[in-house]
Amino acid sequence: METELLRPLPTPMTPEAMPYWEGLREGKLMLPKCDDCAKTFFFPRISCPHCHSRNVGWMQASGKGTLYSFQIAHRALNPNFKIPPPYILAMVELEEGPRLMSNLINIEADPAIVKIGMAVEVVYEKQNDEVTIPLFQPAT
Repeated sequence: METELLRPLPTPMTPEAMPYWEGLREGKLMLPKCDDCAKTFFFPRISCPHCHSRNVGWMQASGKGTLYSFQIAHRALNPNFKIPPPYILAMVELEEGPRLMSNLINIEADPAIVKIGMAVEVVYEKQNDEVTIPLFQPAT
């Protein structure tokens, strides 16, 4: 019997993004990094958005960052989301520079507790055999 998914799943099928998804399955947050200008970026693509070089490699990120922005959702924005509200939509700025949109978990959805600039760390949530997603929680 298959368990019901709490969120719609991405389809990780583009060749440019496969190292990202493979890393997540292994418990690693992988980021594209330009081998010419040495800048990391997100989302995965065939050329660097900073210098336009096609000389792009991958690096393992620390998984640490700060809460750049957030919103507390009191109702599902999409009927395919089965996570009971309230939940926290988060924009996380990683130590390496790029920002990722995710959810902030393991914290009460209370604006008095959730603070922009708070330290966060990645948590890997396996959705199925193919897809693991990065979520964030307050840093320990």
